[in-house]
Amino acid sequence: MIRFENVSVTYDGAAGPTLKDVDLTVPEGELVLLVGPSGVGKSTLLGAVSGLVPHFTGGTLRGRVTVDGRDTRSHPPRELADLVGTVGQDPLAHFVTDTVEDELAYGMESLGLAPSVMRRRVEETLDLLGLAELRDRPIATLSGGQQQRVAIGSVLTPHPKVLVLDEPTSALDPSAAEDVLAVLQRLVHDLGTTVLMAEHRLERVVQYADQVLLLPEATMGPPADVMAVSPVHPPVVALGRLADWRPLPLTVRDARRAAGPLKERLAGRTPAAHLPPPPRTGGTRAGTTPAPGPEGAYAETGGAAPGATPGAGSGGPAFAPGVADAAACPALAPVPGPEPSAVRGPGRSPGPGKGRGGGRSLFRRRRTSPGPASVTAPLVHADRLAVRRGRVEALRHVDLRVEAGETVALMGRNGAGKSTLLGTLVGMIAPTSGTVRVAGLVPHDTDPRALIRQVGLVPQEPRDLLYADTVAAECAAADADAGAEPGSCRALVSQLLPGVADETHPRDLSEGQRLALALAVVLTARPPLLLLDEPTRGLDYAAKARLVTHLRGLAADGHAIVLATHDVELAAELAHRVVIVAGGEVVADGPTAEVVVSSPAFSPQVAKILAPEPWLTVEQVAKAREGAL
Repeated sequence: MIRFENVSVTYDGAAGPTLKDVDLTVPEGELVLLVGPSGVGKSTLLGAVSGLVPHFTGGTLRGRVTVDGRDTRSHPPRELADLVGTVGQDPLAHFVTDTVEDELAYGMESLGLAPSVMRRRVEETLDLLGLAELRDRPIATLSGGQQQRVAIGSVLTPHPKVLVLDEPTSALDPSAAEDVLAVLQRLVHDLGTTVLMAEHRLERVVQYADQVLLLPEATMGPPADVMAVSPVHPPVVALGRLADWRPLPLTVRDARRAAGPLKERLAGRTPAAHLPPPPRTGGTRAGTTPAPGPEGAYAETGGAAPGATPGAGSGGPAFAPGVADAAACPALAPVPGPEPSAVRGPGRSPGPGKGRGGGRSLFRRRRTSPGPASVTAPLVHADRLAVRRGRVEALRHVDLRVEAGETVALMGRNGAGKSTLLGTLVGMIAPTSGTVRVAGLVPHDTDPRALIRQVGLVPQEPRDLLYADTVAAECAAADADAGAEPGSCRALVSQLLPGVADETHPRDLSEGQRLALALAVVLTARPPLLLLDEPTRGLDYAAKARLVTHLRGLAADGHAIVLATHDVELAAELAHRVVIVAGGEVVADGPTAEVVVSSPAFSPQVAKILAPEPWLTVEQVAKAREGAL
């Protein structure tokens, strides 16, 4: 069905080819999974199949790519539309119409299908992907995961022979991802559809693949054979390698069958904690060294007086109002120095500036403060918080406390309200009722120049943070905004994803590279409260491990981290607490091991394999085995 004949792709200005001498054949009716580190050319290979490379992206394609006999060099994407359905990494770039139902019908209208056929296929797709309740909703009001399901549905309705999918489950909750993958498997098995899919969350998809294609080597073979040598692999494979299981398991079920001896060796042992426990009081100021307090506790000089009344939630003290006053809370006082040239926030126009770098986003800090104030209140305190957005009650009676040094993972199905909660904490969304305070400030009533000294947000769309024309310029602006040493942001980009060139335009980066750049921009400022919305979309396992290491360091220094994620493996590795949100309400809030192990949907692979023992990650198992030697 798909044939690559010695294909190389080189983009204008690039030092070398992104793809080099790729020669392979994808048979009809198979699901082929593309794996490899970020930036090795997975999206480029997919684009060569759909005709977007080089017709839309530019660059030079050498060799020949044919799809069902059509040469993609001589057939632009419009002449392949009846044959190839494509969903890219950014669903928003895919949409043409305004509502869900219209978007599902648009591709069929373009192909001239009969109205009766269109209606039947739209209804089938709404049911298959769980979109029936959203059929009349404006696409702009949907969550990122809901938009991704609509984008997938819009390419399913024309019934193409080939589906090209780039990170199709990256924004989906675990249950929605399983539904989408089950639909794809049904199309492959029942209709003979050929699916070519790139995905970093291999724990979700590898068991569905007929073949795995490893880049940049362009090695293709059975999943177990490729996973045995691949540098990127899911936790179930990592655990199988560690325990030397043969054959190498690809599913939790197969791993459980082999795990008996390992479970016996681990019986009675306690998993090592990834992070030190967070402070049970207001915590120390980020970036400072705690001084020992009475009874071995830690409290910063000038902190809470003895006898402070503890509050509910995470065990922190009761909230003390009035700490926004600069005299009572020195970290909130104005920072000497020139005023920012521009600070943008909700309802505020950008100030004067020149070019793309003149106006900086609300998500950026203009100047650095020492960190969260030394007060007895939690850094984040939401009390009966409610938010209504149009007809949708996005949040209802949410109570949340986050202490300095604590990492909290917000989890739940798509559209549950996680991103809305983060937007409320950063002041982008005003509550309908209830209260929310961040470092004693009311976010939506606070001047962004004061708020951004306390909180930084990396949104789902990293491009919202990126303004400059090159990676180097973006990093230089981030250093200046944060008052950091020159080169700080660039060093962090290299740490998260090595190999990103200084002169590259951010729009030319892969989704994972662009996310790494946006993360570096915000992390450079080391804000006391860090908010991350789906921070691992597009990141391979190695990049995610480096991000986890950096975030653990920030938490150890007293920074609070709140992340909204569908990545259960990330939550297991990083979070002190997991908060499950459903229908805009908090339905569970507790220590990570207690919450995720008891949830089939949000339990990591290692927990499922070694249940009922509370092991969460391969790292914990490896440390236990080392200690037993």
